Formats: sequence, C-alpha cells, structure tokens
Amino acid sequence: MLVTMMKENVIKRNRPVFEKLFIFAKAQVSSLVGGMTDYLVMVFFTEVFHVHYTISIAIGGIIGAVVNFSLNRNWTFRTKGLRYKNSFNKQLLKFVLVVANSIFLKSSGTYLITTFLHLDYKISRIFVDLIVSIGLNYTLQKYWVFKNIK
Repeated sequence: MLVTMMKENVIKRNRPVFEKLFIFAKAQVSSLVGGMTDYLVMVFFTEVFHVHYTISIAIGGIIGAVVNFSLNRNWTFRTKGLRYKNSFNKQLLKFVLVVANSIFLKSSGTYLITTFLHLDYKISRIFVDLIVSIGLNYTLQKYWVFKNIK
C-alpha cells in the first residue's frame, strides 16, 4: 500500500514534465509529417519540373505549412475552444509570419551551404531544416502561435 502511494505521488509530481515531453513529441511528429511533405514537394518540383531549388523550397514550405498548422492546431496543442487566447485568425496570422521567416531561412541557408560547401541541395536542406525547425519553429509555435491560457 505504501509503495503504491509513493508511486502515485511520484507520478503526480512529475505529471507536468511528462505532459511537456508528450506535447514536444507530438510537435515533432507534426513537424516530421509537415517537413516530409515540404521536402518531397521540393524535390518533386526541382527534379521533375526543373524549378530552382530555392523556389521549390518556398512551394514545399507553403504546402508543408498547411499540413503542419492543421496537425498542430487540432492534435498537438489542441487550441480549439474558448480557453485559448488566440482565435483561429490570430493563430493563422502568427503561423504565417513564422512560416514566412522559416521559408526565408531554409531557402537562403540551403543556398549558402550548397553554394559554398558544394553539397547537394537535398543534403544542405536537411541540415538547415534541423536547425530552423527545432531552434525557431517549435519555440515560436509553442510559446507564441498556439499559446494557451494558464
């Protein structure tokens, strides 16, 4: 009985940590799905239609952003309803600002790495994506775009 009570206490104390890790994991899954969509569209437009990869990054970024926004709003951060500060329009506007910056950083970063390090654009893009997605996108989406009322 005492051991059971101690386990319950540990779980209750650490619940906020587990919830934050769970939300972070869900955000990474949403990001992965949106990112894979983005990446595949970029490669498709570049390889099939011979569009310059920096333009393809923008096209893929927009399509991937629609996927990512939908997943984040409805599944990751569950920001539907009145208990959240931001209405759909405010969230969408903030998300568009984050995505615009993200596309700019991904496109210019990929161009710079590809040009100066002479790497294939597909490899450069993955490297830049990791930095931008984790360093910028997750933080801004969690604490600004989909911020909830405490």
